[in-house]
Amino acid sequence: MTLRPLTPDDLPSVLAYRNDPQVAQYQGWALPATLDSVAGLVSGAPLGSPGCVQRAVTLPGGEVIGDVALNTQGSQAEVGVTLARHAQGHGYAREALHALITHAFTDLGVHRVHASIDPRNAAVAALLIRLGFRHEGTSLQSYLHRGEWTDDAAYAVLASEWTA
Repeated sequence: MTLRPLTPDDLPSVLAYRNDPQVAQYQGWALPATLDSVAGLVSGAPLGSPGCVQRAVTLPGGEVIGDVALNTQGSQAEVGVTLARHAQGHGYAREALHALITHAFTDLGVHRVHASIDPRNAAVAALLIRLGFRHEGTSLQSYLHRGEWTDDAAYAVLASEWTA
């Protein structure tokens, strides 16, 4: 598994997994995802540039199986991950997030990394805990997601905890 910038050639793969109802179930993008809506994920910005930067998650041979995001704001960063259904359950999300978070702490000097998830997404909640994140709380029915008031669970890890 490697992380690299997304290119225009990756967009058909990204569009395919982002339109999979099971993949999109707990994600915030509008459905159906369109070529225009995913084109903004292609960026030449260096990882850690202010704002959100996406990276492709690829297998040896180059197949794009997902993407990760790092949104840096000062000394904090938010992470997110999306994987195609066939790539889930193989440890790729853990490997990709581990690399991204290590980069944030080690190379960018970030103090705190956090993630915001729908608490019904038990697989991602368990992944974050395995990575050393702590559950910091859940805001009940705090945002409208596809016509339904949805809870928002906050997870975070500090640089001092990551290196320990």
